[in-house]
Amino acid sequence: MITITDLSARIAGRLLLDNASVTLPAGTKAGLVGRNGAGKSTLFKLITGEMGSETGSVSYPKSARLGQVAQEAPGTEDSLISIVLAADKERAALMAESETATDPHRIADIQMRLVDIDAHSAEARAASILAGLGFSQEAQSRPASSFSGGWRMRVALASVLFAEPDLLLLDEPTNYLDLEGTLWLEDYIRRYPHTVIIISHDRDLLNNAVNSIVHLDQKKLTFYRGGYDQFERQKAENDELQTKAKAKNDAARKHLQTFIDRFKAKASKAKQAQSRVKALERMGTVASVIEDHVQPITFPEPEKQPASPIIAVENGSVGYEPGKPILKNITLRIDNDDRIALLGSNGNGKSTFAKFISGRLAAESGNIKLAPSLKIGFFAQHQLDDLVPGDSPVEHVRRLMPAAPEAKVRARVAQMGLATEKMATAAKDLSGGEKARLLMGLASFHAPNLLILDEPTNHLDIDSRRALIEALNDYDGAVILISHDRHLIEATVDRLWLVNEGTVKTFEGDLEEYRNLIVSSGKKKEEKIELTDDPSSKADQRKANAEKRATLAPLKKKINEIEALTAKLEKLIQALDKELADPQLYEKAPAKAAQKVKERGEAAAKLSAAEEDWLMLSSEYEEAMAS
Repeated sequence: MITITDLSARIAGRLLLDNASVTLPAGTKAGLVGRNGAGKSTLFKLITGEMGSETGSVSYPKSARLGQVAQEAPGTEDSLISIVLAADKERAALMAESETATDPHRIADIQMRLVDIDAHSAEARAASILAGLGFSQEAQSRPASSFSGGWRMRVALASVLFAEPDLLLLDEPTNYLDLEGTLWLEDYIRRYPHTVIIISHDRDLLNNAVNSIVHLDQKKLTFYRGGYDQFERQKAENDELQTKAKAKNDAARKHLQTFIDRFKAKASKAKQAQSRVKALERMGTVASVIEDHVQPITFPEPEKQPASPIIAVENGSVGYEPGKPILKNITLRIDNDDRIALLGSNGNGKSTFAKFISGRLAAESGNIKLAPSLKIGFFAQHQLDDLVPGDSPVEHVRRLMPAAPEAKVRARVAQMGLATEKMATAAKDLSGGEKARLLMGLASFHAPNLLILDEPTNHLDIDSRRALIEALNDYDGAVILISHDRHLIEATVDRLWLVNEGTVKTFEGDLEEYRNLIVSSGKKKEEKIELTDDPSSKADQRKANAEKRATLAPLKKKINEIEALTAKLEKLIQALDKELADPQLYEKAPAKAAQKVKERGEAAAKLSAAEEDWLMLSSEYEEAMAS
């Protein structure tokens, strides 16, 4: 269990957490969500002790091991598999000691402990994790220095997953994963035996891999059961009830204040006025619901849309070295209203194909025909480095419209979704999301007929991703999208192309079918890796797990009953709040109103007790399953 109590913290004088509290039972899979800049990464630093708080505390069992992805990606000459194996420090130390130990008793202790931590299957487990994150068996033997930064970050992620800490902290882990890696990670987190807190803006990951949401908003932490969709519905309902409660509270306070103002100077009414002053003080106020409105994203409409096909390829091949094509036998067409998502693992050639279609790579062979006057806009994450660090968004845009007045330049920057106060900020001081918005605006500046977006969401929060979906659906041109964000793909495209086995071809299924294909393929890889393990030990483990679940079945049943009860009580409270929000109830049926108030108080007390029971029993269950 991890308990955060009355936590307050500042960064550069800015208060990010203000007496924030939340409790997570052992084994919880929690998504930590909130706007960019709200303080999510700061909370991780407070949990790990990397920075101190002004007030409050973070507590968890002293024996608990914490783990997060290293900020520095490994770049040594060690092989990937050896780097991952070294992450389990206890195993590495015991294996090293076993080579030199001479005392028979110590040797026996070492071997028993190695059996307890399943050390002899470690290599197969490490290989399975690396395979899930996209590394072939051959790649796992290569030195880390031979990989790019993004692939090295995958190795860092594999290392912390292999170490299997009791509290796993993941900060936007999908930013350096493709769709296939994201699907594997989602399944891995869902099956992870310990507590996980994950910062992510991937809606599908937050719906499928976690069982609760912790919302960081207005410097407070709020716990919600369920995935992101359930959180969004609950929050909307709570906001609506709070808005109604505030209106009711404001009306009651106004009524009391009017009486006080009218009669406080009259001796005959002084006593009544004074009692109403006390009533007003006791009543308190209901806070307003504060809504943060995300800046919209817009793409300029093409001035003239060419006739279809806008691009036609026949037996095309493309690569970076003559005679060594990455992709070949490409025969396809792109129409002026196509919305296409490219599927396929990183390294299969998705970005190569995007560069080929955009004209950044010439065809080695075959024919490619482009519609006359075709304009193509291209966005890629690596182009974030192409921004001039010291120049502001206004200066970047002014270079593209040098003769335009200042007002028009600023209006164009505003269309990119950058706030007024950010227009004069140097690019190096913009957040990742703000840089992405600027770069998307620059890529689409000349109103392209075809927009190619290569991982556009890596630095965007959920609300900004929603703004991107709206912008793409409003855009009249064709779109080619490379993304690990399934929600974005499902909401904006109508065709799927698979980049695989050295070519590009239509994928006839939908994303769910593709997900099933990836998951089943991943399981086959794991089965191959596990062939080196002792089958009898696996059977024994499965039998032990089944016996443990059977023993804990009554406890699990009780937890399920409490969850059903809390859902029933929450629904009852919502219904009562809706009735109590009606002012006419108090005028026409005051006795009934009083009864409803009493019922609500009783339901709230029962809900509080049930939630405490749920936290206690869930913690007990998860600890028993993990032991």
